Amino acid sequence: MEDLPEALLAEIVLRITGTSDLNSLSLVLKQLYIIDASQRSAIRIVCGSFSAGEALASLCSRFTNLSKVEIDYAGWKYDHGNQLDNKDLLVISSQCPSLTELTLSFCSDINDSGLHYLAYCKKLISLRLNSVPEITSSGLLFVAVGCKSLSGLLLINCEKIGSVEWLEYLGWNGSLEELVVKNCEGISQYDILKLGPGWMKLRKFDFEIKGGFYSGYCFSEGGYDPLYNAHNPSRYDFCCESLKYLRLARFITGTEVGLRFLLGKCRALESLCLEYVHGLNDNDLIVLSESCRNLKSISLWLTPTRYADLNGDGFRTAFTDNSLKALALNCSMLEAVELTFAGCEHMYPSEIGFTQKGLVELIQSCPIRVLVLNGANFFDDDGMMTLSSAPLLETLELVDCREVTDAGLCFIARTPRLINLTLRHCKRVTDVGVAELVHSQKLESLIIERCCRASEQAVLGAGRSVQYSVEAPSPGELKRVFI
Repeated sequence: MEDLPEALLAEIVLRITGTSDLNSLSLVLKQLYIIDASQRSAIRIVCGSFSAGEALASLCSRFTNLSKVEIDYAGWKYDHGNQLDNKDLLVISSQCPSLTELTLSFCSDINDSGLHYLAYCKKLISLRLNSVPEITSSGLLFVAVGCKSLSGLLLINCEKIGSVEWLEYLGWNGSLEELVVKNCEGISQYDILKLGPGWMKLRKFDFEIKGGFYSGYCFSEGGYDPLYNAHNPSRYDFCCESLKYLRLARFITGTEVGLRFLLGKCRALESLCLEYVHGLNDNDLIVLSESCRNLKSISLWLTPTRYADLNGDGFRTAFTDNSLKALALNCSMLEAVELTFAGCEHMYPSEIGFTQKGLVELIQSCPIRVLVLNGANFFDDDGMMTLSSAPLLETLELVDCREVTDAGLCFIARTPRLINLTLRHCKRVTDVGVAELVHSQKLESLIIERCCRASEQAVLGAGRSVQYSVEAPSPGELKRVFI
């Protein structure tokens, strides 16, 4: 091996991706050790990797071209030794001149002083902070001012971040393209609006309020007005022309203020997820559909709340068939649809604002390739019959759809392009319906979980890849009710 050309050895090292394999290989030959050191661009430090400060400096000295560093102390215990701290961030910032991505997870010994050192990382593009409890707004401001190339910022469970001077600075002077804020108690939807002109550059935005499903379960007196239009006129004069991915989760939006304004301003939007956002109505999705003609994926997680309908108080989910009709009319590129319903009683299908007729119209109007229905009490075998003629449908997932029976599986087995089928908690599906899937021999993947009347023996041979289990997360867990 010593006689092999250096270029060939470099190619061998380049093709090995496993960290343990690279470490073993570098022990075989000094030349491989040198090549690995020059090519290694990423390291990940976890619990038990080494004691804090013991080997970090030598590690950074050996790997001189590190561009990606991840420090993850999930599951850390005292017997794992001390965690890396602020001084270690100084080592990283001073010895890793090529650093572009840094992830800190569950790092309890790092605070604003450590982030101050990151201001020297002039090439830093992405910073991800997950459960770093001592970080405050002051530390983020250091980063915002010092890291001019920062385009991605992720904040999860950082509870001490309060004031948003850092966000205002990034809005006026930064180049953020990705912003993720989840479960940070000190940052509200109104604080996020202070990004101001920074919205023009943002391409991905994900915002979630800390709290479980029931924190947004609102029963306001008098109910919401289902006819209120928050977008005519809009009080916000900045646009989001570059935004392609938008996820909003678990908060109550105001009638005239808040993040609902985004739904009318994202003309380039391709993917939308609204997860238990209370206070919205059909007008929000209608405005969205008229503005976002490039929409390819939509995910709606809904729960019933009180709405002041014209005929008195109504208890239902936020959107009705009027929203589905608007999507069908305006979003000709829509390929993926996910509808999840939580807290809707099976005996009262009217608690879901959608009907099977509205869903069918959407499927027949758009090139739907992926469809996920979770807790869709209105969807039955007639709906499955409609899906059987969907020309482009490739992936179907049904969760807790109690009206789907073996007859529905007989229909779906005829769907021209269906290759991936998942059934979870579908209690009326039996071996008879599964036999139709086996007979069709069209599926590449079949997943059946907690469908108590379907047996493991019956699913054999139904697809190239078959996964069967009598155990599965509960419907509440699948609907993210208990997070």
